[in-house]
Amino acid sequence: MATPPPAAEIADTDVEVSLYEVRKKIHPRAVHGWFATWRWLFIFISQAVYYGLCWLPWNGRQAVLFDLVQRKFYIFGMVFWPQDVFFLAVLLIICALSLFLFTAIGGRLWCGFACPQTVYTEIFLWIERLIEGDRPARIRLDSAPLSAEKVGRRGAKHGVWLLFSLWTGFTFVGYFTPIKSLVAEVVSLSLGPWEMFWIAFYGMATYGNAGWLREQVCKYMCPYARFQGVMFDPDTLTVTYDGERGEPRGFRSRNVDRHAKGLGDCIDCGICVQVCPTGIDIRDGLQYECIGCSACIDGCNQVMDKMGYPRGLIRYTTQHALKEHWNWRQILRHIIRPRILIYSAILGMIIAAFLWGLGHKPGLRVDVIRDRATMAREVEDEQIENVFRLQVMNVSEKNQRYSLAVSGIEGIRIEGQNEIEVAATTTRSITVAVRAPEHSGHEGSNRIYFDVRSLNDANVAVHEKAIFIEP
Repeated sequence: MATPPPAAEIADTDVEVSLYEVRKKIHPRAVHGWFATWRWLFIFISQAVYYGLCWLPWNGRQAVLFDLVQRKFYIFGMVFWPQDVFFLAVLLIICALSLFLFTAIGGRLWCGFACPQTVYTEIFLWIERLIEGDRPARIRLDSAPLSAEKVGRRGAKHGVWLLFSLWTGFTFVGYFTPIKSLVAEVVSLSLGPWEMFWIAFYGMATYGNAGWLREQVCKYMCPYARFQGVMFDPDTLTVTYDGERGEPRGFRSRNVDRHAKGLGDCIDCGICVQVCPTGIDIRDGLQYECIGCSACIDGCNQVMDKMGYPRGLIRYTTQHALKEHWNWRQILRHIIRPRILIYSAILGMIIAAFLWGLGHKPGLRVDVIRDRATMAREVEDEQIENVFRLQVMNVSEKNQRYSLAVSGIEGIRIEGQNEIEVAATTTRSITVAVRAPEHSGHEGSNRIYFDVRSLNDANVAVHEKAIFIEP
């Protein structure tokens, strides 16, 4: 029987395994090229919309305003009420299907060009480069001992970051509190506690995510990175390194004949790693950390141009295209596949239904509630009276005057007021007495209908049912 080894020997063979990767600070290098231009174009457009839309006037109010206190959402000429939550649900479905479609076609295009985390990280990096310099200068500054210059540059950078973040939080709150009122409150130092909290919260979230966490959000916090694999297939366009052309890699001067030395096109310069915002090496294959920003494509193309080699060592392509050496016409022919057609058809139908619903959204809503505190009763002239509460919602942006009528039982009528005026985008509740001749209906519940029509627009009308009780 074998004798077990001493405890000391067992202890010597123990291996400590860390459950968390130690973060290595990434200093992305500035890169220029076709994809970088497109990325900055998307950044400019998205931020122009975000920071400018809340200042756009519309019919004497803010063009886009989510008034939570009054429970009304104003989006240009449309007013949405809590009853319109259906439109929000459909909009979220459209966004989800669009994400599935774009991912199946072109990979993580959203992440690389339009995701707020990517957008704000790029803006913060741009600020960092202006103050601290490009990659080599920032690395030197990190390793340099504490000095007045280091403190000054770091302080200036974080100061600009904080100001930009607070401006971002201020703009966010400006979509829920009228932006001009918010400015007046800031100037007069009379901000409410909730406005102050959300400006600080959203501002600090921007500062922390774009200034400190950066790639950690994409790699560990964003769920999209984890389930993107189920939306990819061999015909999905992704950022890909052409290993057949690039290997074996090796450094060489421009004048060296790479074929004579048995080398591929990759000169192992590491530019693709230096420009990557998540710090991965695309030459290791497709990785979930890749956000599809295409910075490595621009960086590699610059190196290929300097070496006199063809561009495209790193490029957007598909696994099948790389293996079969397809041209772009063949790639496009395989991109249009059944999966894409199904996604597109479903998405197109939902968008069409959504637009139709917006175009036919009623300008009037009426809720009829029978007053349970008042019993059905017999009044003068052998009439039966029921009392109802009508909640009339004018969801248009014009003052309206409505006529009230009732039908469903012979001789039924509204006693007293049969017209009502409702201001734009407001709700008015009125109590109406409805009378009908005795025995004109059957004993118990009788179905009746309220007709509310606009006197300003003949196309605006509501036919709402209710129950008339006859003792």
